[in-house]
Amino acid sequence: MLDLLTSHASVRKYKDEPISDETFHKMLHAAQHAASSNFAQAYSVIQVKDPVKRDKLAELSKNRKQYDSAALALVFCADLRRLGHAAALHGKKILGGTAENFLVAVIDTALFAQNFVVAAESRGYGICYIGGVRNNPEPISELLELPDLVIPLFGMTVGVPAEKNEVKPRLPIEAILHEDTYDENKYDKILKEYDSVMEEYYRNRSANSKSNGWTDVMAAFLSEPRRTFMLDFLQSKGFLKIE
Repeated sequence: MLDLLTSHASVRKYKDEPISDETFHKMLHAAQHAASSNFAQAYSVIQVKDPVKRDKLAELSKNRKQYDSAALALVFCADLRRLGHAAALHGKKILGGTAENFLVAVIDTALFAQNFVVAAESRGYGICYIGGVRNNPEPISELLELPDLVIPLFGMTVGVPAEKNEVKPRLPIEAILHEDTYDENKYDKILKEYDSVMEEYYRNRSANSKSNGWTDVMAAFLSEPRRTFMLDFLQSKGFLKIE
């Protein structure tokens, strides 16, 4: 299991081999056994089979390459809608607008999705998370007919890998592990060393070689506003908005 977890690399090109519903459902069943806050199970997954919808999803998420060859095209959704139905059975209405309930749904969905990834990779499949779903969350919600209190967090493609990328070196343990108190004094030294590791990786990998480290990529990624429409979208769907 440790070898499986440390062998993960995103797959962006797949062989033309289907995944049966039976196999897919078994992996979903395994994914459902992820931890869940108060057992809310606040997630849903949309399997996009219709070729027209799948083509539109690829266009809207700006990730056509991944969707073109994958056996499965999925969209993982944070879902409080089902819990609203559960509450209604007892004459109550859930509070979808609180930050805590939003976090419950997002964390539940992420844990569920990662359990699915482990299940898929244990059977020899490859996956790629598609964060690009958040490029156009409103039209994607309309495409998939998502009601209020259901939002698309990310997509995922799944299939038999036609090619596999090398595993990216992760931050060293000492960068992420703190004992008793948070220690940021160590970061300058660790990050400079990690930049050297990543520069070598990017320079020598078999595809898409480049001369970046890690910190410069992160600086570019996080120093400018991105998807600034997300808060308005979330509130339009009933999240993070106190009534």
